[in-house]
Parts: sequence; structure tokens; C-alpha cells
Amino acid sequence: MSQVGRLSVWADILDFPMVGRRAKPRDQGLTMVIDKGMGLTETRELLDLAANYIDFIKLGFGTSALYSTRLLQEKIGLVKSYGVDIFPGGTFLEVAVLQGKLEAYLETSKKLGYTFIEVSDGTITMTRDVRDNCIARAKAWGFGVITEVGKKDPRDRVSTMDLHRQVQMDLEAGAYKVIVEGRESGKGVVIYDADGRIMADELADLVANIADVSRILWEAPLKNQQQELIMCFGANVNLGNIHAGDVLALEALRVGLRGDTLRAALLAQAGV
Repeated sequence: MSQVGRLSVWADILDFPMVGRRAKPRDQGLTMVIDKGMGLTETRELLDLAANYIDFIKLGFGTSALYSTRLLQEKIGLVKSYGVDIFPGGTFLEVAVLQGKLEAYLETSKKLGYTFIEVSDGTITMTRDVRDNCIARAKAWGFGVITEVGKKDPRDRVSTMDLHRQVQMDLEAGAYKVIVEGRESGKGVVIYDADGRIMADELADLVANIADVSRILWEAPLKNQQQELIMCFGANVNLGNIHAGDVLALEALRVGLRGDTLRAALLAQAGV
């Protein structure tokens, strides 16, 4: 049972139908929230409600550049005070790489208090040497590193074999987890079709040559995606780009407190 579950008035009355959900601190079952511009009050309210269910908050895209320094530092400090890691979106790093300002980007991110850095090439073209350097420099500055594979534009689609290779090389270079691109919309990218449905063959091909799927963090902003990935990989699958208002709903899916996963839990108990 998760941490908040143990503190709940219901803890001595009801058990979660889906068992095995890991509590924080955890290395699997991570939930990453995408923050597109919450204010301090909204952020505090989210953390008061759901910090025990959130492992990362990502300040999406390049929104970090649009905060005042004071507000950004206060927000980063607030998130960290709840035991949640925080990092800027990968697109922001891509801009820094394009402009030849990676070191200044990392130095400023450190001063601001970010705990992780995302390394991606979802929009730009990045050579393997440049990508490895980004990972190495971020680690040298003391950050945890999460990388991302897959392109944001379907016209730039990367082959499954190339994605396998990129995942493996990122992990070997020191990435903590590798995100599979899903965008904010969850549509028309990597394993998702234009309507946001998971393409079963694409998913199967992608995981076929990944030795440890627990090192993958799936961007899955839509409920049907979250449900299917939980059913496929279990309650402790790593999920990202979760909208702030969906955190409790996702956790309910993970532990069988929604009809879809409750039914699956009942069938499992019956041996069906």
C-alpha cells in the first residue's frame, strides 16, 4: 500500500484490489507530472493533495524561461520541499544546444535548484557524441539525467531499431530512465496513433529488445494509454506527462480503485 494509503482512514478497512504498488521512495512505478504553468498556490495545493503519488514534476517545454527568477526559484524550492524531483523540459535543453550554451544552461539550472536534467532531441538533430556529452556534463554538474527518445513530428519518425539502440546507449552513458516520447497530446507519435490509441505491434516491437522495461518511462497523458500500459506492465510501470488534475485518478488506476483495473484485479484473483 502506498504511503498516503497507510495514513488514510480507510487503511484499516479496505485493501487495494491491485496489490504490490510501491511506495516512495521508489525506483519503479514513477509518476511524472507535466507542468505547463501552474502558479505557486496551485502547485502547493497539488503537492498537499498528491505529493506521495508524484515522483517528478517537469516544467514543460521552455516554460522555465518565462518565469521571473524569484518565482522560479521559489517554485523549485517548494516542489523539492515535498520530496519531489523537478526538471526543465527537454526542448529547453535543445535550444541551449542549438545556441552552443549547454554549459551555461547547466550552471544556471544548478543555481536555480533543479535536481534532474532531461536530454532529448525530439525536434533538433543531435549526434551521438553531442548527446553523450550532454549526459556526461549534466552528471558532472550533479544532476540526475533522464533522456528521451522519439521525435515529436511524425514526419521525422525514427525506426524501432534506432530507438532500441538509442535507449541502450543512453543507459550505458548514465541515464537514470529513458522517456518514450508521447508529447503533451499523446497522439501520432511513436507507439500512439493519430487518435491516441496504443499501436500494439509498435509497443511489442519496441520492448522486444529492451532488457529492462523498468528503465523506460512512458509518456501517457491519456487515460486509455495509462490503463493499457498498467494492464501490460503492472501497477509499477513508469508513466509521464500526467496532467496535474489526473494524478489521483492515475493512482486509483494503479491500485484497482477504478472500474477498469478493479475488474482486472477480480479476474486475476479468480485465476481467469
